[in-house]
Parts: sequence; C-alpha cells; structure tokens
Amino acid sequence: MPEFDAIVIGTGQAGPALAHRLAGTGQHVAVIERHRFGGTCVNTGCTPTKTLVASAYAAHTARRAAEFGVNVGGPVVVDMKKVRERKDHVLGFSTRGVERGLRENPGITVYTGHGRFVSSREVAVDDEILSAAQIFINVGGRAAVPDIPGLEDAGYFTNSTLLDIDFVPPRLIVIGGSYIGLEFAQIFRRFGSEVTVLETAPRLIAREDEDTSRAVAGILEAEGITIRAGVRGLSVRKDGHEISVGFTQDSGPGEVKGSHILVAVGRRPNTDDLGLDRAGVTTGQRGFIEVDDQLRTNEPGIWALGDCNGKGAFTHTAWNDFEIVAANLFDNDPRRVSDRITAYNLYTDPPLGRVGLTEAEVRKSRRPALMAVMAMEDVSRAFEKGETQGFMKILVDRDSKQFLGASILGVGGDEVIHAILDLMYARVPCTVMQRAMHIHPTVSELLPTMLGDLKPLT
Repeated sequence: MPEFDAIVIGTGQAGPALAHRLAGTGQHVAVIERHRFGGTCVNTGCTPTKTLVASAYAAHTARRAAEFGVNVGGPVVVDMKKVRERKDHVLGFSTRGVERGLRENPGITVYTGHGRFVSSREVAVDDEILSAAQIFINVGGRAAVPDIPGLEDAGYFTNSTLLDIDFVPPRLIVIGGSYIGLEFAQIFRRFGSEVTVLETAPRLIAREDEDTSRAVAGILEAEGITIRAGVRGLSVRKDGHEISVGFTQDSGPGEVKGSHILVAVGRRPNTDDLGLDRAGVTTGQRGFIEVDDQLRTNEPGIWALGDCNGKGAFTHTAWNDFEIVAANLFDNDPRRVSDRITAYNLYTDPPLGRVGLTEAEVRKSRRPALMAVMAMEDVSRAFEKGETQGFMKILVDRDSKQFLGASILGVGGDEVIHAILDLMYARVPCTVMQRAMHIHPTVSELLPTMLGDLKPLT
C-alpha cells in the first residue's frame, strides 16, 4: 500500500495548486485524476465557452460592419469545424499544462483512474490502495439533468457535449434560462441557429433584479431569440428528425419544435461515487460535501474544495478555496470562506458584472441605502463603440458610505466591476472612488459621476 503525506482527488482549479504547495513543503503527494486534467474550467467551462463567445462576437460584429462604415462583402458564414478547432487549440494549452506541471513535479505522483474512499485515510484507484493522513477532495460537478418525460429517448446536449459539435443546430431549444443556458443561447443564435429558451421561473436569471432580468431578455430577444418563461410540466417527443417540447404556462398549453435540445438547468456535484460513506464524510441533500468556514469536512484530515462543497460554483471561488486551505495550513493565516464577497459575471454580450447584494436583497434587509443608475447609452465609450445596451447600478450604505453591491450590464461590465469589488474588500467609503480621477474615455470613468448622483432607496 503506497503511503503519502497527502492525497488530492481531482485536478480542477484548486487541486493542482494545492498539490504543488504541499509538495513545496517537502511532502510526498498523490494526485488522482479520472479523466481530463484541469477540471471543468479548462475543459468544459470557462476556457472553451468563452472561446466560443469570442467567435460568436466576431460573427455578430461582422454582420454589423456596415454600421461602422465597413463593407465585408457578402453574407457572414460561420465555419463550425474551424470554430471547434480553435476552441480545442485554446483549451489544449491549459489542460496539457496542468498535467505536465503535475507529472514533472518530483514531489507529486500522478494516478489516472477513479478514486474511491476505502476508509477515512485510504483511497482506492483501480486495484491500488493509497493512504495518507491528509486528503483533499476537488472533484467538481457536472450538468444536472431533470426528469422530463421523453427527454432520454429524444436525446439532448449538456454544456459539455454541446462543445464537441462541429455543426450549427438548425433549431436549438435551450431548457434553462440562467447563466449557462443564456450564454449558449446567444452563442448559437449568432452562429445561425434559431433558438428558443424555456425557463421554469417567471423570468430569466431569477436571482438578479427584475430590471436586470428584463434588460437581458430584451437584448436576447432583439437578436431573435424566443423566450418562454414560467413554463411547467415539460415533456419531450421525438418525431423523425424533429423534437417537440410541450409545456404549460398561465396562458395555457404550448409547444416548441426544434432539431436539438440543450439542458442547462444547473449543476450537481461529482460526489455520488466517491465512497464518502466509507470515509464518514457528511453530505447534504443535494450531494454537496458539508464543510466548515475553512473547508474542513466533519472528518478530521479531510477537506473539500471547489464545486463539490456547494460554497461557490465558479473557477474563482475554487481558486479562493485553495488560497484559504493553503493559508490555514502553511501561512498561519486564518482565512475563511465567509470573508469573501459574492462576485461573478454573466458572459452574454454585453456581459453582466455582479458584486455584493442586489437591489432586492438590500430592500429585503431594510437597511438604509443609496442607489444610482446610469444607462449605458449615456456612457461615451459605449456610444463610441456602438454598444449602448444595458445599464449600471450601484448600491451604497447610507451611513457608512461603503458599497453594498453593483450590477454592471454593458460593454466592459465584466472588467469594470472589479473597481467596486476591490474597494468593497478594502472596506473604504465610496468617496474614495468618487474623488478619484478616472481615465477618459472609459466605462469606468462614469463610476465617480454616478456616486455623485446617489439617491435614497425608498
């Protein structure tokens, strides 16, 4: 039985970095990966999808070229085989780099296979059993597939399998109107698909404010995407090469016909085949591993990082999990999950940058607050680029003048949001930004202007 100081199960965003840090302290580390090195982000998440977003943006811009006085000559044609080749080229660098780095580290032994707990200190990989005093779980998650009558017989894509196609689906039905579903909906609409989005909630991206939801829906509908929200009782029927999805709305029954289906209704953790019961590790009803504020499980010596712990579903939260565990283990720095501020982006075009509380959450808290809103069409940089869709919204505590949250839906919003995020971590009043001299012409230059126009949230 090979004995190690530590075992890392999974090579997502947190696992490899932690393995290198452990090995750097002189520990002998085993890393177990059953499939692709790099986890969701570099294989089926951020890297490939944002590469497709870039291709879709290029197609969309080419179609708008005449607005900028540019004649591209003839219709825009999307070559999906080349789009896929470019995507594979980009993600290949990342996944190969992760694997190479692990295998070349003399303190790390890499095992390829499915790791399952035998006990709280032992993990089996195929026919071999490894043991260690410390075990770190970084197994990620996968697409959740709802129990919809007829779906399995008709066939469907998930966010992972849709990335592998080299054709444009003629008529794509997207089940799920949240972040993953909307990104793919716009991508394939710009590639040339007819797209319909079905969402069970009353509106798209229901965790966002209603004005943000309406604005995103308007942007997508302006590009020809059909949205059906508030649907229930879905059923699928395949008739030759055509697929029909039936549903009910408050207005009555409905049906959408298409050629392909994308299921994008959420994610589930890859914890159902890890043998966690043998290790005594506790999971919640949805399968997420329960952890404390420093990512320790109920079993001493076992930690859970990344999507499998339910503390965040993003690459940046997984990386932060690594930082928290490493800080506590090696740096005498008691970092905690509860210290971090909610922050994420929706990568439609234009993107939505989000940080902190929504307006609805601030209202629900009943704390005195101030708010400012500015349309992107009033931002010079957006107007110059011909990308004026969206708006910016900032929320500030009335008394401390510290930022409570922000939503930036518009060109550059995915980057501009960090200007607010950093000041939230610094816990300084918004007057620091208000008195700053920002560069013109940028989107960020309007943030101080907005702070001079804060109004009570009534």
